[in-house]
Amino acid sequence: MRTLIMIAAAAENNALGKDNGLLWHLPDDFKRFKKLTSGHKIIMGRKTFDSLDKPLPNRTHIIITRDKNYIVDFDSCLVVNSLGDAIQLVENEIAFIIGGGEIYKLAEKRTDKIELTRVHASFDNADTFFPQLDENYWMLTKQEFHPADDKHKYSFTYLTYEKKKK
Repeated sequence: MRTLIMIAAAAENNALGKDNGLLWHLPDDFKRFKKLTSGHKIIMGRKTFDSLDKPLPNRTHIIITRDKNYIVDFDSCLVVNSLGDAIQLVENEIAFIIGGGEIYKLAEKRTDKIELTRVHASFDNADTFFPQLDENYWMLTKQEFHPADDKHKYSFTYLTYEKKKK
């Protein structure tokens, strides 16, 4: 059985980033992202892939782009032209949707679970946003608060949402 999980870190105003970069540095969130996604396929838009220095280790990258001529020269990367094509590549496994904003919007109703790190700050300078979640569709099942400290400028909360049963 396939399980699709959206994973993101978003500010209180749903800001994700600016100019293809993050607006904060949360080492514990990076560790959690690595722990959850390692060994799985990760689905992302081309801009999200371009924001990485190189492919993330121990993960197969599925890159969505409208550009029919887009080529990536890494064995761990597959290029597709739609979210539907990407989902077809993850039969009977767990896969993570890692961004960006447009891909999250397209994927929300096709996703089984959301792992959201809510950064307790707002950023007016963002140019990419996480979609407003439909509370009729999602149920918060777990949350874990982390205060700001010497390594984390902002406090944040890990939130797990699951699809509501009909």
